[in-house]
Amino acid sequence: MFGYEHPDNRVFAFLKYIPAELKGAFNVNFLERKWKYGEVKLFRAEQLYTASNYQAFLSTFRTGFPQYVFLDPLRGKEVISVPKEYVREIYVPKECLFSLISLGKKDSLQKTTLDFVNLLSAESGVPLADFGVHGSVALNMHSPMSDIDIVAYGSSNFRAVEEAVDRLVDARKLSYQFNNRLDKARRFKGKYRDKIFMYNAIRKFEEINTEYGMFRYSPIASVRFTCTVNEDSEAMFRPAIYRIKNYEPTNSPSDVPENEIPEVVVSMIGCYRNVARKGEGMRVSGMLELVENLKTAKIFHQVVVGTGLNEDECICPV
Repeated sequence: MFGYEHPDNRVFAFLKYIPAELKGAFNVNFLERKWKYGEVKLFRAEQLYTASNYQAFLSTFRTGFPQYVFLDPLRGKEVISVPKEYVREIYVPKECLFSLISLGKKDSLQKTTLDFVNLLSAESGVPLADFGVHGSVALNMHSPMSDIDIVAYGSSNFRAVEEAVDRLVDARKLSYQFNNRLDKARRFKGKYRDKIFMYNAIRKFEEINTEYGMFRYSPIASVRFTCTVNEDSEAMFRPAIYRIKNYEPTNSPSDVPENEIPEVVVSMIGCYRNVARKGEGMRVSGMLELVENLKTAKIFHQVVVGTGLNEDECICPV
């Protein structure tokens, strides 16, 4: 499930795992590692969220599985989506955590995952009811090589967990694991005991403030610019939303008129969540869009990173 806006009869999604027998239908490079969901062997693309891979997935779906392609009238383009009648199972991170808690016999990774969640809950003050588990542990398709993937529900809970992780690192109960500059900016990845962990955020129901059909999105042009984050309370979610100020084009002179300067940067790509805080700077490359509220007729402009059309779209902390 991708984002919080979905048509009544469809769910926007992204293809992550591919059954082994269908591997040859997709023109992408795959990881050597294999997963297993029940009796089904699965492969995963080396790079999940690149524009070229997204277009390759769309191409295969158009020719072989057209039911998963949807021409979205509010965005004016084809997107990957799943008809609801094709959904066999729904995994909710919160429910997956409590299924894990109630599981009788737990393996080593399952025990470590629960110990980690309990540690964060105790240190942050966030109740277990506001945590969840996702990834391979949630799907019961993990192996000894798998990571711990957890979520905190709610913006303020996520910030509390973030501060708790900092304290636990200082106390040497956890350690950070940074592979690149984005990891260092996000500070969402580390090691607990001998396992890599990652934590992200999901909106609580009361934080979902939009629905499919409320907005129409019209692309204008690709833009590159620097800006300052003016508000970051939705920056940890996916899509990540940054309200911005101090727009400065880097492809000077700017071809964006004054009345089209964006107020918001939205990232559909997960690795650009929470990369900058209020008052910090960002460099952005993305698609400038006109957004029309179909209920109120109000319009504003935003820049989207992760349209699936351009490989150069990105957010970099300054």
